[in-house]
Amino acid sequence: MTEMTPSTPATKPKPRPRPQVMRLTDAAAARVKELAERADSEIVGLRVGIKNGGCAGQSYTVEYAHDVRPTDEVVEDKGVKILVDPKAVLYLLGTEMDYKSEKMQAQFIFNNPNQVSACGCGESVQLTPAKIDG
Repeated sequence: MTEMTPSTPATKPKPRPRPQVMRLTDAAAARVKELAERADSEIVGLRVGIKNGGCAGQSYTVEYAHDVRPTDEVVEDKGVKILVDPKAVLYLLGTEMDYKSEKMQAQFIFNNPNQVSACGCGESVQLTPAKIDG
């Protein structure tokens, strides 16, 4: 007869740390701070998302965020807060948000590894969802 040993409960593996959806360059963070100071009402940061439209199919959206929604992905980088629309998270994973100011225009630039193509005018892009390991 064999002796039975009580089974020990399996320990749960520790959850992996969540990757930060986006990061900001120093120029982008400085511009976000400037916009927050100049806003007509108090804002908590900028809300970034994606909308359908344009010749390439999608475009980035950036707007003032007056509150943090329960579903927002909050990115805090270089002293500023970016709130990412939950529907845009997979499309923005790994993105660097930059800010460029030239003679004729100034704008946020998204260096996005999930971007497949862009239209000639630069107003819209085509994105694919990020591939997540594991």
